[in-house]
Amino acid sequence: MKKIGIIGTGMIGTSLAVLMTSHSIKTVVLAVNEELKNESIGQFKKFLNKLKNEDIIDSDNILGCENYLEYTYEYEDLKDCQYIFEAVVENLDVKHEVYQKIEENVSDLKAICSVSSAIEVDKLNEKMSKYKEKLLVTHPFFPPHYVPYFEIAYGKSTDKDTIDEVKRMLEDMDRKVVILKKSVPGFIGNRLQFALYREALNLVQNGIANPEDIDICLKYSFCPRYTSIGMFEHFDNGGLILNYEVCNTIFPSLSNQDKPPRVLKDLVDNDELGRLSGKGFYTWDEEFTKDFEKRVSKPYLRFINWKFPG
Repeated sequence: MKKIGIIGTGMIGTSLAVLMTSHSIKTVVLAVNEELKNESIGQFKKFLNKLKNEDIIDSDNILGCENYLEYTYEYEDLKDCQYIFEAVVENLDVKHEVYQKIEENVSDLKAICSVSSAIEVDKLNEKMSKYKEKLLVTHPFFPPHYVPYFEIAYGKSTDKDTIDEVKRMLEDMDRKVVILKKSVPGFIGNRLQFALYREALNLVQNGIANPEDIDICLKYSFCPRYTSIGMFEHFDNGGLILNYEVCNTIFPSLSNQDKPPRVLKDLVDNDELGRLSGKGFYTWDEEFTKDFEKRVSKPYLRFINWKFPG
C-alpha cells in the first residue's frame, strides 16, 4: 500500500492512524482546522506512549510511526491515496459532503471505507456517482489499533472486487475481518452489545440487580469465556437440547423494549452523562477514572504483536 487517507481527527480516526503508521503505511489525515489537527497529534502521541508504558514499543518505534504520518487541510492532498477511511460524525449530510469532495479530488481509488457505527451502505452512497461501487463500511471497535476486529458491510452497488481488496488490506494490518451477508443497522457487534445492554438496563429498571452487580456478573462469569471460544461453540458443546429448553424458559421474559428505558432516560435528562459529566451509573472521580484507564485496554494487549517501524 502506497498511501492511506483518513478523513476525521477524532479518537477513531487518530487510532486508525496509529494502526496504519505502525504497519509502516504512509498515512495522511485530513483535519478541518489547526485546533483539531493539534488535538489529533496529541492523541496520536498519547496512544503510542501508552504502548511504550506497556513495554510493547520503544522511543525509536514512536519516531518510526511519526515518520509515516502527515496532516493536511486539503482534499487534493489525498489524490494519490489508494484507500480512504471516512471517520467523521454520524451525520448523513456530512458524510455525503465528504464523499462528494473525495469524488472531486481523488483520481484512482481502490475503496472508500466508512467507519460508521450503524448507517447502512445504501444510505451512505445514495448521492455518489464516480465511486459508488467503491464505498463500504469497515466498522471497527474502539480503539482499532488495540481491538483487532473489523466487520465489513456492503451495499447493492458495492463491487465484489472492492470487498475482497478491503478485506485483504485489513488482514495485512493483522485484523480479523468478518463480511456480513446483508447490511443491517448496527451490523453484528453493536447489535449483540446493545441486545445485552437492553437486558442489563431491564434488570436495573425492574430492581433485580444494580449496575455494579451486573458488571461483576459480566466480568467474572461468561464474558472471559468468550475471549477464547465463541458463543455458538459454547452452546454446541453444552448440547442443543438443553439450549432449546432454556430458550423456551427465558426468552418470554427478556426485554423487547424498542426505546431507551426510564432508568437511562432519567440519567440523560438530569445531565448525568457518565464520564462526560463525572456521574452516570458510576461516579467518575479521579481515582475511578485512573483505575478504569488501567483496565480498559488490558485484554487486547496480546493482539499487538506485529513489527513496528524503527
